[in-house]
Amino acid sequence: METVNGTSRKRHVLIVDDDISLAWSLKESLEHDGYDATIVPDGGLALKFVLAHQLDAVVCDLQMYGVEGDLFYATVGRTNPFLARRFVFIIGLDARSQFQKFLDSVELPVLCKPVTLDALRGEVMRVAERN
Repeated sequence: METVNGTSRKRHVLIVDDDISLAWSLKESLEHDGYDATIVPDGGLALKFVLAHQLDAVVCDLQMYGVEGDLFYATVGRTNPFLARRFVFIIGLDARSQFQKFLDSVELPVLCKPVTLDALRGEVMRVAERN
């Protein structure tokens, strides 16, 4: 729970992943931990969501249909640099080489699929607490 202007609110995590079963599992797990969590399965729609909501962390798959995770991240970085420091990326091993240059350029957590919920929850908690 975070206090903003004397009002308590749950920390809010955005899950951007077109793997709906993984996204729902993470959402349920984060909500059990006391977070609010929202799933958006597309990077383009997620950009609109980021502009309209206060968020504390983003879990983002790198390989998605439409706007891929690296482009989504770059756009968020231009509009909300504070939030851009609070990303956790997920990537399939088969796509890692496609995104290696990007991964080398960011100092953020990257988890390879199949990812465990405990590992993902731990990284979300860590980045959500960053100042």
